[in-house]
Amino acid sequence: MTTVALITLAWTLEIICGWPNWLYKRIRHPVVWFGSLVSVAERALNRKTWAHQTRYIAGMISTVSLVGVATIMAWGIAKLLPQNWWGVAIEVLIASSLIASRSLYTHVAAVAKPLMSNDLEKARNAVSMIVGRDPTQLDEAGIARASLESLAENTSDGVTAPLFWGALFGLPGLVAYKAINTLDSMTGHRNDRYAAFGGFAARLDDVANFIPARVTGALIALTSLKPTAFKTMFDDASKHRSPNAGWPEAAMADGLSVRLSGPRSYDDQITTDPWLNSDGRDPDANDIEAGLKLYRRSLALTYCALALLALSLAL
Repeated sequence: MTTVALITLAWTLEIICGWPNWLYKRIRHPVVWFGSLVSVAERALNRKTWAHQTRYIAGMISTVSLVGVATIMAWGIAKLLPQNWWGVAIEVLIASSLIASRSLYTHVAAVAKPLMSNDLEKARNAVSMIVGRDPTQLDEAGIARASLESLAENTSDGVTAPLFWGALFGLPGLVAYKAINTLDSMTGHRNDRYAAFGGFAARLDDVANFIPARVTGALIALTSLKPTAFKTMFDDASKHRSPNAGWPEAAMADGLSVRLSGPRSYDDQITTDPWLNSDGRDPDANDIEAGLKLYRRSLALTYCALALLALSLAL
């Protein structure tokens, strides 16, 4: 079986089942397991008394080691599993756990529902599950904006990038990417604790997401059916603090005729980030629903392309 066919089957399973709650309650999730290792390494090697450069090197060694171990384990599993139906089923099951299209939809939809009912407290609580900014400071537009930004960025991080690296290198490629992304999520923050230790992981994640972010932006722009979406994406992507997140976010902003990014509150500090699609209006709950529709269309196009590629390689 080709790596593209494997990833297509894994994504199909993830779309249908996701990672069931009953399974999560019993064994948690592979990302949670890996996150525990990251926490142990960070507590052991990220010493406040060390110089910035020393902490950076410690973080780099930790990142390379953890990603390497995870990748080698995935390679070993792929090699040791028998090439029969149940061996393929196990590999597909493992791979499906590392794609997040269903859970991303569920988390963003959980924000839209209370916001449509003007229940800001429930909406703030729901949005706090998917963003790092202070939800207590968010009004309706702020909640909607945070949800759409998370939807756009995580379409790349949680769906396109795992599919891309999995299609190229199979289970080891998928696991390596997920390890890098988890390290960045946990340690790639620009604050006193993580700026040095997580610096290498953040840069490695930027490299890993370089192509997927731009592909995601193009897919969102294409399925928005708005010719201006591509222009806005190319004009505004570089305004974002991230070298990658601006691509899908700018495409989403123009696709929905709203403005995204802009000033926001992190750790009691107000950032001065510029707007993406600055001529757009402030989003509301209806725009989250529209964003989810755009998300479904872009994923449908991605799925068709991936399935056709898998079929062509099998012939």
